[in-house]
Amino acid sequence: MPFHRFEDFEAKYLSPHLSSGEGPVIEGKYMYFCKVRKEPGTGSQYHYHPNELMIFPLIGRINAMVGKERKIVSPGTFVHVPPYARHSMFATEDKKMEYLYVKDHTWTVVGLAADEAPPEQAPTVDEINEKHDTGSWAEQERDASKSEIIIDGIKNNYYPIIDSLDAPERTGYQQNWIQGERLSFGFVEMPAEMEEPTSISQREQFILILSGSLHAKVDNEEKTVGEGDVIEIPKGSERSLKASSEGSVRYASVRSTPQLEKLVDEAN
Repeated sequence: MPFHRFEDFEAKYLSPHLSSGEGPVIEGKYMYFCKVRKEPGTGSQYHYHPNELMIFPLIGRINAMVGKERKIVSPGTFVHVPPYARHSMFATEDKKMEYLYVKDHTWTVVGLAADEAPPEQAPTVDEINEKHDTGSWAEQERDASKSEIIIDGIKNNYYPIIDSLDAPERTGYQQNWIQGERLSFGFVEMPAEMEEPTSISQREQFILILSGSLHAKVDNEEKTVGEGDVIEIPKGSERSLKASSEGSVRYASVRSTPQLEKLVDEAN
């Protein structure tokens, strides 16, 4: 089924041994498409993971650290975390925080402590929650010399895209895509009645509607979707999107890349 809402999925702590972040996970073939929330003043320890991470704030502000660079990030700014890069995301004290959180499928969504070596088998969310609840994960031996975390040499990872998610509508159609090593993030604005014509999706793609509404068709299923709806478009599917006549549409999207598809397909 190509149409979802995050509310229809169970919210879980994604890395309870490292972070206060919890939320639902929609799992595709090549990526995890998640929405994470954190209470004011809470967040994550310094950590890393072997997969690429893309973050787009939706509510509140993030006190973000990637590598050695720290910034306060608000909705409208995209954050890119390369594989193995040290990072931490805290909600500021004034408001709870929610953000779009996407990882590639070469690892799970579970993070690794800064002084922890990657285990032979990546733990799942359910496994890490069980081990955290029983205290067995805390018994795991830590050895900073075996950690694969990267701290130095990481370039600027912060991309301002729009002043705020409720900024005035623009008159033209606009796409803003940022391609990482394995994933591509896009922010799209479609004026009323604008249409992205029918095409075959060359990559796996997820779309989160931020504002407005549009009529979407994926293969033989179609629906009018609005704020908070998620569209899942498998690689090779036929897809089309058309903005309603009532106003413009803004959506955030993430696509797989050929590099990621090769890594995942070869692993399977």
